[in-house]
Amino acid sequence: MTYSFLQHYWCFIVALLGALLVFLMFVQGANSVARSLGYTEEGRRLVYNSTGRKWELTFTTLVTFGGAFFASYPLFYSTSFGGAYWLWMIILFTFVLQAVSYEFQNKIGNILGPKTFQFFLTLNGIVGPLLLGGAVATFFEGSNFIVEKGNLLGMDDSSIVISRWANASHGLDALLNPWVLVFGLAVVFLARVLGILYVMNNVDDEDIRSRGSVRLVGAAVPFVILFVAYLVHLLIKDGYAYTDDGIIFMEPYKYLHNFLDMWYLTAMLLAGVVLVLYGIGRTIVSKHYIGGIWPAGIGTVLAVLALLLCSAWNHTAYYPSTADLQSSLTMVNSCSSEFTLRTMFYVSLLIPFVLAYIAYVWYAMDRKKITKEEMAESEHTY
Repeated sequence: MTYSFLQHYWCFIVALLGALLVFLMFVQGANSVARSLGYTEEGRRLVYNSTGRKWELTFTTLVTFGGAFFASYPLFYSTSFGGAYWLWMIILFTFVLQAVSYEFQNKIGNILGPKTFQFFLTLNGIVGPLLLGGAVATFFEGSNFIVEKGNLLGMDDSSIVISRWANASHGLDALLNPWVLVFGLAVVFLARVLGILYVMNNVDDEDIRSRGSVRLVGAAVPFVILFVAYLVHLLIKDGYAYTDDGIIFMEPYKYLHNFLDMWYLTAMLLAGVVLVLYGIGRTIVSKHYIGGIWPAGIGTVLAVLALLLCSAWNHTAYYPSTADLQSSLTMVNSCSSEFTLRTMFYVSLLIPFVLAYIAYVWYAMDRKKITKEEMAESEHTY
């Protein structure tokens, strides 16, 4: 195992976690359309109980994603999580609101009323995917930070900060880039698509399933338009490349070149897009098909994984700086030591066992569909 292999391996692991996180945001997507999916109060409770049994997976994956980045690429962690803290604090705050809202919306003594906490769930369903999508878009569009590695040699406390944001917005300035918003909105509508597909599969209620088919069209059309627009923009824009000496430079059609050079990422992206469209299309045209979440979910993971790897592999700066080009982060200049990556590699061999356990628990929870009768008999409902 060479140092380069370990860098690429951990980039793959982090990208895979990011792709799984995007898929698991079906929880947020379903919550954002819960009031239209479940037209009655009873229908809305069916939706919230469906997503309420999975929200911990989304939150845990978000934390694991951040932890993996911290361990394998600490300079990114300190630059993004430490510099763009307003962006990440808003994301985490909405996720905390989500956790509180699930538990307290129907508790005795809730003086704010169920609708207040349901509003918080809707807020998390929109703001969470939007800002997380925007954060992913900065891997291609860049962020406004400066890295000064020379400060590591400083002796006084004022010079030990090696990365800083170049303005006072601390990450929120990314939302001023229209292409960041396009990608962020694409993730919002993708989360809605996945959320609708999941609820249709998980809730045995004819009214919700019939409404879901209609709502699916309303979410799928803007998603496809936004995603195709951003993909075309990505393929024709200049990208951030680096030489063997670590010098960052702008390369025309960099991301198009990446997909041409790494044909397997192109195949992965195309397979992912086809699976997502298949899951959507078959659910819309077939009255009895409710399994669309599985091809669409697998397709989402494949497509997002391909995009994230395209942002980092093939001598590409995965976290470009718009304030100082040479401050851009790459797999080479921002990763942990070889000893750390090698040690974590052996620990990562346990990941398949953890995934197998999650799959088993998921199957056990979803083996029986949620119904109104099951809700009435259950001791713990949201």
